[in-house]
Order: sequence, then structure tokens, then C-alpha cells
Amino acid sequence: MSIKDEEQLTESDLAGAGDPFVLFGEWFAEAEAHEPNDPNAMALATADADGLPNVRMVLLKGWDEDGFVFYTNLESAKGRELAANPKAAMVMHWKSLRRQVRLRGLVSSVSDAEADTYYASRPRGSRIGAWASAQSRPLESRFALEKAVAEWTAKYAVGEVPRPDHWSGFRISPVEIEFWRDKPFRLHDRIRYTRSTPVDAWSVTRLYP
Repeated sequence: MSIKDEEQLTESDLAGAGDPFVLFGEWFAEAEAHEPNDPNAMALATADADGLPNVRMVLLKGWDEDGFVFYTNLESAKGRELAANPKAAMVMHWKSLRRQVRLRGLVSSVSDAEADTYYASRPRGSRIGAWASAQSRPLESRFALEKAVAEWTAKYAVGEVPRPDHWSGFRISPVEIEFWRDKPFRLHDRIRYTRSTPVDAWSVTRLYP
């Protein structure tokens, strides 16, 4: 089912739209076709030990019915926070399409095989950067970072650049997904899918804007 901007999403449509991943796939494909910059950019929210939220932009690198995947340094702020509190929220906002998708869910680590496959697909400079950057920690100077990059580049001057143990991915398995579409006079469409656990069936509800 595709939601066109000129159409009204009816309740009978919603009753037959039991799988939000189908709708997400359609919206994401349209974003890839029309959004000029980083259609896979998403705001990721985590919380620290005191419950204080942190939010930052990351890139969605994979998704299926098991969840939404991104990669990071596990020793970064988000890596440490997710290790202690494996729950997260994310938002994807496609300004050109006037749409956004919000979701919340439980977080788990991707497998080593998944992380290895994605890491190997990255540009060589990005793989070197994963070794050189102590992400989220204090940096004495830009020169210190450039020096670290040069040292790791020399270390892996030939051959493959292995994936660091401290670099991997997380998967958000959603228990709530909301689709938002801009409408005139701020009378927006908001459609929310919810389930109690990541293995339960979805229920769908229209929300007031």
C-alpha cells in the first residue's frame, strides 16, 4: 500500500496495512529517489545512566523485519549508553517529501558476520578512521587525530584493514512505529503501529495531529 500525498488514508486501508515494514519500504524508496542528501540519515536517541537523553545523527545501514541497523564505535557515548540501557528511539525526516518516521524499541548487537560484511564494504579511509578515532572522547588537537590516521594508514599500508573489536553495529527492534505526513493547516496524518514485544502482532491507530 502506498500513501500518496493527494490521497486520504482511509480506515479500511489501515485495517489492511498490518505490516509497517511494507509501508516503510515504500516511503524509504521514495526518499532514496527524491531526497537530495542522505535519505538514510536518522536522529538516534539514547539515555545515559542518569536518564538524561542524548540525540545525534547517524546513518541507517540496513533494515528488515528484524529491525533497523546502524554502526558505531562501541566505546562511544552511544555505544556505552546502549550497552547499559539497550533501548533507543529514532526519527527519519525527509524534508523534501514532508514525511517522517518515528520509532522506539529494544536494541541488540548485530552478529560479527554482519559487522564484518558491512565494515568490508566501507571505503578504506573509513576503515582506517575506525582505528584512529577514540570516538566521543577528548581530543587534544586536530593534529593528534591526523597523526593517528597516518600511523594506522602506515600499519595497514598493504592488505585488508581488519575490523576493530570495538567497532560493530546495533539493531533497533521496534515496538512502536509512527508515520507522519504533512497536511495543510498542520492537520497532519499520523499513523501509529504498536506491539508489546518485537514478536507480537501489530495494532494500528490514527492519531490526532
